[in-house]
Amino acid sequence: MDKNIPLHLQEIIFASSEPEISRAISAFVKDGKLKQLVPKVYTSNLQEAETTIIKRNLFKILGHLYKGAILSHRSAFEYQPTSSGDIFVTHGYDKKVEMHGVTVNFLKGPGALEGDLIFMGELHVSQRARAFLECLQPSRRPGASSKTLTLPEIELKLDQIIRVNGEEGINAIRDKAKEIAPQLGMEKEYAQLDKMIGALLSTKPSNILTSPIAQARAFGSPYDPTRVDLFQHLFVTLQQNEFPERPDPNQTVEAYRNFAFFEAYFSNFIEGTKFKVEEAIKIIESGKPLPTRYEDGHDVLGTYHIVSNRQEMQIVPTTPTELIDIMKYRHKILMSARPEKKPGEFKDVNNRAGATDFVDFNLVKGTLEKGFDYYAALQHPFAKAAFMMFLVSEVHPFLDGNGRIARVMMNAELTSTGQAKIIIPTVYRTDYLGGLRSLTRRNEPEKYIRMLLRAWKFSHTIAGESMEDMQSILEKSNAFEEGEEYILKIVGE
Repeated sequence: MDKNIPLHLQEIIFASSEPEISRAISAFVKDGKLKQLVPKVYTSNLQEAETTIIKRNLFKILGHLYKGAILSHRSAFEYQPTSSGDIFVTHGYDKKVEMHGVTVNFLKGPGALEGDLIFMGELHVSQRARAFLECLQPSRRPGASSKTLTLPEIELKLDQIIRVNGEEGINAIRDKAKEIAPQLGMEKEYAQLDKMIGALLSTKPSNILTSPIAQARAFGSPYDPTRVDLFQHLFVTLQQNEFPERPDPNQTVEAYRNFAFFEAYFSNFIEGTKFKVEEAIKIIESGKPLPTRYEDGHDVLGTYHIVSNRQEMQIVPTTPTELIDIMKYRHKILMSARPEKKPGEFKDVNNRAGATDFVDFNLVKGTLEKGFDYYAALQHPFAKAAFMMFLVSEVHPFLDGNGRIARVMMNAELTSTGQAKIIIPTVYRTDYLGGLRSLTRRNEPEKYIRMLLRAWKFSHTIAGESMEDMQSILEKSNAFEEGEEYILKIVGE
């Protein structure tokens, strides 16, 4: 209780041995300004349901009423009642206490150890090493009423520690568990935890692991489960939709290459590598970057070398290994003028854009492999292209050039089936990035798909045997414009 706030204005008031406070509480209860929630606990909140008030103040109540109690087992991870309303606390006895929809399960066990936490001022909480050991104890009750997490849930938590803090982080948990296990009488539980961690680190047999994520790590292909869930959602949405056919109108070698010029031009422009069209044409025609902008010019030239080669753009992966190999050699061509970006090699440090952290570098290979399973199950060329582009963009496997490689991989899917490729023009950059962010940050694939479908419809209009013809259509479409006052127009729409 806060002595600076009048009793009848505090949401939670505890019974007191002080006569003055005790008399005040009794008077407020008699006047209808307070009501009892559970023995020795009162509230001034007369509007909300008791269950709501209890859940909001549960830990404060437990810490005050049960001195020395420890929020333990699964509750030390979850910090809330289970779906069945159970919360688990280690104390000096076994019993249950019902509190308006919350069942407090008291489990007899050792008191607080050095390293256990203090929460809400008075309630102890099992430190992580202790909580893992507690969750490996036998439990007779199933599901949400069990004091323990399931083995797959424990493995996922251990895997998350490795993903975020590496071997050093998980070994610190293991070392602490080894230290405190004798104090808790949980030597058997420690032996099981030790085997699980060893299996995750591939230093012990993996046959004890039960979750797919843990097994993947043990076999050397750990992946990002959050991203895989995102890929699954995109896959389902793509599968449930119908998409048109847009055969490539640029069938001759010359027309295909002319389109490829603008494809390379815009793909680099959108990443900040800006040239005038005339300068970019000069680079492509001469095969040499401008002396004053060698690296930028080589990026445009490298992109063009890939996307102008119809034979190359008909190559698509049939296995996860092929996916990785194709991406790497295309990246090596694209970024060959930037050795500091490690052309053809996956990143060895993490990268981010704005508020988005991309897949951890240790999880790149495994996440791409898991994503490939969804890609391989798609049938329509646009669906495969849309999925492939997002897969590469979201994983961001390289230090640089990820956006360009993502769009190359997307358009290869379309060329391989005779469909028109997709250009993302300058005027459409905000829409493009917004579509990606809507999927990455809010798990909204519909906006991403609509964005890409419009870009495809626009790109299908870019046809002709001469660069001038294509440029004229692009200009009428506002393709080269920058600024919010311009929108992408589709000629003939």
